[in-house]
Amino acid sequence: MNYILQAENVSKKYDKHQALTNVSVSVPEGSIFGLLGPNGAGKTTLIRIINQIIAPDQGSLFFNGEKLNKSHISLIGYLPEERGLYKKMKVGEQALYLAKLKDVKTQEAKKALKNWFEKFDLLPWWDRKVEELSKGMQQKVQFIVTVLHKPRLLIFDEPFSGFDPINVNLLRDEIINLKNQGTSVIFSTHNMSSVEELCDHIALINKSEKILDGDLEQIRKDHSTLIYSITLSGSNLSGRQLIDPVANLLNEDTNKEGHRVMRVRINKEYSANDLIKHLLPKVQLHGFHEELPGMNDIFIKTVTGKYPQDLTNAALKKHLQEEI
Repeated sequence: MNYILQAENVSKKYDKHQALTNVSVSVPEGSIFGLLGPNGAGKTTLIRIINQIIAPDQGSLFFNGEKLNKSHISLIGYLPEERGLYKKMKVGEQALYLAKLKDVKTQEAKKALKNWFEKFDLLPWWDRKVEELSKGMQQKVQFIVTVLHKPRLLIFDEPFSGFDPINVNLLRDEIINLKNQGTSVIFSTHNMSSVEELCDHIALINKSEKILDGDLEQIRKDHSTLIYSITLSGSNLSGRQLIDPVANLLNEDTNKEGHRVMRVRINKEYSANDLIKHLLPKVQLHGFHEELPGMNDIFIKTVTGKYPQDLTNAALKKHLQEEI
């Protein structure tokens, strides 16, 4: 596998605060890589090191196999969580100015910007001042100038913050398009549903240390809770009688077709195949699938040691506040 970015044993300390401790991550080329963690975990510090805004105290970084250096800055696009435009400048004028800073020629920048502005419904605002734009419109301008120079690596820090669902879908689709065109993306967010929709790989940082990383789907499988959803018909036995001793019944309902739908947890000494073999002589199966835990549950479980359903709201809030 080729990696666009590799960080090896990166550490950073601010005065008495350890921001990163021997963190290593590898971002596969042409992928969307989720960089996750509670507030204050060290994600922003790592992003700033990648952008060469600050230097690590220890460790090495490599861009496309070369040691990270100043020549790579133009190959990276960075959209920080805290954004800002010059309020008194005209929108188009500022976009052109920012494009020039990325060494995009004026005529090329104008053509590309006009296309992006039309796609994002911003063209009528080209000659208006930035201060006349809504927050969401300003964020769309900043997204455009981040991707305009066609960097090989894009870093988005909470890119959907402040957007309505329509514009979230618009940006999400554009990020997917960029990935499909070969751009690599580092995506930092607290929105786990966005992680599941977009990310191929993730790394989770907590208290300055990486505590989880890998392929997203494999991570979900590795955190299996052995819960399955079964749709069946053809038996008057109770749910517990049908599955005992292979599994425990969590709940049962009836779907619109009149079939029984059962959620069960398979006992550890058995497998899904054992449950199917146990059921087949008694019922007709219409559906059988595992309910893998979502990234929200995995995030909380990895950070706190317990799944959300095992924590009261007060306990979960207290633990996460302590993490911060």
